[in-house]
Amino acid sequence: MAHFAELDENNIVKRVLVIRDLDTTNQNGQEDESVGVSFLQNLYGQNTIWKQTSYNNKIRHKYAGVGYTYREDLDVFISPSPYASWILNETTFEWGPPIPKPDDIIVDNTITSYDWNENTLSWDEYVENIN
Repeated sequence: MAHFAELDENNIVKRVLVIRDLDTTNQNGQEDESVGVSFLQNLYGQNTIWKQTSYNNKIRHKYAGVGYTYREDLDVFISPSPYASWILNETTFEWGPPIPKPDDIIVDNTITSYDWNENTLSWDEYVENIN
């Protein structure tokens, strides 16, 4: 089975469809993305935009999901940012905070951990008893 993401005019994923391998196979019996795109455009309209995605992340770094963005310059799907302030690492294609997260600390029977606070653009500290 092959997976294809339909994109809107801003390269945002609208939906992901699964089609038969047969519908992506060229005359030489090899999988060909353009064959799958033509198949889908025949079904849903010539003006639709499709990009193949891979359930096991072998194509375009990450399996596309609704709301993901296709970055043509990097040829990857990028998940939505969890926070407006977070920054995309263009090597790993993951979002990260503008300030590194402090390490969790375990002392005796307590753990100090941290959650991102978008309002203050900082990490909030939480201390919890782990008895």
